[in-house]
Formats: sequence, C-alpha cells, structure tokens
Amino acid sequence: MKIDEAMAQWFQVISGKLDVGEILAEDCVFYSPVVFTPQKGREITRAYLQAATQVFGGDSSDEASESSGSSDEGFHYRNQVMSGNTAVLEFETTMGGKYVNGVDMITFNDDGMITEFKVMIRPLQAVNLIHQMMGAQLEESA
Repeated sequence: MKIDEAMAQWFQVISGKLDVGEILAEDCVFYSPVVFTPQKGREITRAYLQAATQVFGGDSSDEASESSGSSDEGFHYRNQVMSGNTAVLEFETTMGGKYVNGVDMITFNDDGMITEFKVMIRPLQAVNLIHQMMGAQLEESA
C-alpha cells in the first residue's frame, strides 16, 4: 500500500470514521512524549491513541490537511512530509489556554498497517499539561 493510501486511513481515524485498532499492526510500538519505555502491542497503542483523541480532539474536515494554517484553536495538522513508508505530521492546538505544537511520526508496513507511532511535543508547559491530561484519560478508560 502506498503512503498516501495509508495516510487516508489515518485521516479517517482522526475524523472519527474509522477505529484506530483497524489500522494497527499486532506488534506496533507507541513512543509517548511522557513515558520513558516504548509501549508495545496493538492494545496498548490503541489505548494511548484513543486517549489522545479524547484529550486533543480531532479535525472536523475529511482531510486533516485541509485545516493547515487554520486560525482556530482546535487540533489540526500544519505540515506533512511523506516518504517511503513514513509520514511526519506537524500539529498544533490550544489546550487549557496553552499552545501545543508537536509532531506525529507514523511508520506503516506494506499492508498499510501502523507499525510505529512516535509523538513529540513542545513547549515544556504543553508536555506537562499533556502528561496530566493523558494520565487522567487513561485512568478513566481503564
């Protein structure tokens, strides 16, 4: 599967039209900006990504890229770089009055399944806020 087809599935997840579990490889790995160890496996990755969807919200458009440069405070992807089987997506939002800027790095296998999902966030105040909010969301959904 080509990267643009795999990314179309990711944008369906973001818009709530597809469950993230449907595009996660069994042995996928999630790298959190606030958890030291990699989270290995479909179920734990799914839990983190579902919690993130609740904490961050999602784009209202069918194509997340359409909201690039949006002036609203909702979650949106600003930039995308895709090469081979990897996509790097810069996002931004405002949460609790704090600006959040980050990058999702997503690696897909040849079947279009996510094998690795890595998140990086800045500035430090945003990292601390995300840590607190994600912890509460994961605890609530456990």
